[in-house]
Amino acid sequence: MQADDRLDAIRGRIAHAAKLARRDAAAITLIAVSKTHPADAIEPLLAAGHRDFGENRVQEAEAKWPALREKYPDARLHLIGQLQSNKASDAVAMADAIHAVDRSSLITALARAMDAQDRRPACFIQVNIGEEAQKGGCAIADLPVLLAEARSADLPVAGLMCLPPVEVEAAPYFALLAKLARDEGIGGLSMGMSDDFETAVMIGATHVRIGSALFGARA
Repeated sequence: MQADDRLDAIRGRIAHAAKLARRDAAAITLIAVSKTHPADAIEPLLAAGHRDFGENRVQEAEAKWPALREKYPDARLHLIGQLQSNKASDAVAMADAIHAVDRSSLITALARAMDAQDRRPACFIQVNIGEEAQKGGCAIADLPVLLAEARSADLPVAGLMCLPPVEVEAAPYFALLAKLARDEGIGGLSMGMSDDFETAVMIGATHVRIGSALFGARA
């Protein structure tokens, strides 16, 4: 299957899930997760009209995206991986959205970089929704305090983000993130990947992060 065919198939599945949930599919952003995939695998999706892409690492994004953006200047880059505070300035310079804001030190670094560059990428607060020690994200109990810090630092908080535990039903975790967002008056929900994005859409995802279903297995 060609890249544009895979893209059409995923968009169709998103539209179907949105219809079942009585949602507008146009309100759901499909982020094509291009991490580990070379520029020549990304360009067919750009040529097919897709514009939102996700990378895990700043260094990898810096290696691929300047040249791609010369040809497709309206492409939007989402940083979805754990971000080191010392990479905050590079992230602000390159990204249109940062999906893994999860601690006070990173908020401070991002705010400083945004003020210095007069550039304010959208920020998603990552929640460790499954309370897993090996994953990033703030503890559920710490979310109100971290949100207050982000807002006080004038970060443009666009939503919450999560990675539910693998090999278990994701729906309860998506529902919990949606409830946390409602409680905090937040509209954006970055949740759902190749194996569970339809469930995420039905529960309220505004951004789904899809890699293998579009690009195949990672290298």
